[in-house]
Amino acid sequence: MSNPSNLKYTASHEWVKTEADGTISVGITQHAQELLGDMVFVEAPQAGRKLQAKEECAVVESVKAAADVYAPVSGEVIAANGELDGAPEQINNAPYDAWIFKMKPDNVADVAALLDAAAYQAVVESEAH
Repeated sequence: MSNPSNLKYTASHEWVKTEADGTISVGITQHAQELLGDMVFVEAPQAGRKLQAKEECAVVESVKAAADVYAPVSGEVIAANGELDGAPEQINNAPYDAWIFKMKPDNVADVAALLDAAAYQAVVESEAH
């Protein structure tokens, strides 16, 4: 599957979507969910929590492993996706629709500096070798 070109990415396999109001939605990539397998639990950060870029802030658990999710940029969490509490498999079914948390970035330029789809694909391919 190709990575949507309208999103930004991190080398730690998070995707970032900039919303119309300037906030961002964050989830894990197709590649990450394929490596992890069937999701069984998601722990998202609480609204109001201040995060630093690359800080561990959420956990996704699958039948195979648990993995940390990292803040793509510094900012404040404004929402957690409560739908994932009862249906973590949404991440497997549609990883680019199943956001884990939303945040208000401290600096919008930090979001623009994240990886584009082609750069993220290069990261994935380099890990495969």
